[in-house]
Amino acid sequence: MPPDPSRQSPPDTELVPPSRGERRRRILIAALIAVAAIIAIVWYAWPKTEQPGPGRGGDASARPLPVVAAPARKGSIDVAISALGTVTPRNSVTVRSRVDGQLVSVAFSEGQMVKTGQLLAEIDPRPFEVQLTQALGQMARDQALLKNAQVDLERYKTLLAQDSISRQQVDTQEALVRQYEGAIKTDQGQIDNARLQLTYARITAPINGRVGLRQVDPGNIIHATDSNGLVVITQLQPITVLFPIPEDSLPRVMKRMQSGETVPVDAFDRAQKVKLGAGKLVTIDNQIDTTTGTVKLRAEFPNTDSALFPNQFVNVRLVVETLPDATLVASSAIQRGAPGTFVYVVKADNTVSVAPVKLGPVQGETTAIESGINVGDNMVVDGADKLREGSKVELITPEARDAAAQTTRGQKGDGNGSRRDGGGRAKKGG
Repeated sequence: MPPDPSRQSPPDTELVPPSRGERRRRILIAALIAVAAIIAIVWYAWPKTEQPGPGRGGDASARPLPVVAAPARKGSIDVAISALGTVTPRNSVTVRSRVDGQLVSVAFSEGQMVKTGQLLAEIDPRPFEVQLTQALGQMARDQALLKNAQVDLERYKTLLAQDSISRQQVDTQEALVRQYEGAIKTDQGQIDNARLQLTYARITAPINGRVGLRQVDPGNIIHATDSNGLVVITQLQPITVLFPIPEDSLPRVMKRMQSGETVPVDAFDRAQKVKLGAGKLVTIDNQIDTTTGTVKLRAEFPNTDSALFPNQFVNVRLVVETLPDATLVASSAIQRGAPGTFVYVVKADNTVSVAPVKLGPVQGETTAIESGINVGDNMVVDGADKLREGSKVELITPEARDAAAQTTRGQKGDGNGSRRDGGGRAKKGG
């Protein structure tokens, strides 16, 4: 039986779902379109830098840049070794009592400067005075016995000459005299010891220096075996600085010391801005530290102003040589960049050229140049941040530079103030 056309299903009109590769391609195209749109928006929204035309005076080559310049000069400069050092006292003594007793008085103030032999404290002297009195009494007793024995000995010798006594009695009496003479010497030792103990009851400063914090208060019983002692005295004038240098630098230092020359040493604060003292090298350690490859040196400073303090960290500068005829420039003239180390030299037509240089020793704000420029060359020392090869410059003085900077700061301040006024107060209508 033929199929009924009315019952036949309509043709299949549903879309075939895209394959996985087709979906990826569509996503990629959409992403590229989005990225292109974002780039276009950014391109048109980004502010364009106006390029000055040749007739508008905007070319950097036509607008001189203000700079400060200074010529290279000939002079002497020190070749120095820099190191980190520690201030160490020349002498430091813990003052202890040499006898036991009660501390009755303290004769110093904490932080006071004292001199050798100055009284620091006193221990109750009465027990030692009693011992001295006893020793003196024993001496007097033995002296009397010795005198009596000597008189008897002379008498016995007379009787022996008359054959009235035996020789043995005379020998016995002579032994007794020698016994008393020995007792006298023992008594003298007891007296000297008692006097020494009495002297120790007065505690005096063994060195010149500054006393620290008091460790014992008056009234306490102190002993010669006390580990803390009474006070610590530290010698500050002169004072020393201990610092290491690399072993490679040792031959130059040794050569100068062995020649008998004074090797100057300067001490600076942590920032290397303030000079704390000028001294001299006094000794070199007798061996190199194999773990660090350095050797320790000690320098001595008068420290009359007490600027150096024990255990203070300082920057040390040891001068090993002086170059007499070096080419010197201001350290601010040294630039570093793609050419390496260089300076800007101002030529006769007020343009600058880049001159690569080889640096030598540095001393403060001055640097020695080994090669690259000549004495008399005028170099930019301030304002070099915007320069390049061939830039035109206008030479100004440091005073003019400071005045211009002050004016610029004032204008910025006025501008900020005007904006604040405009935002904070309503303007009146005209």
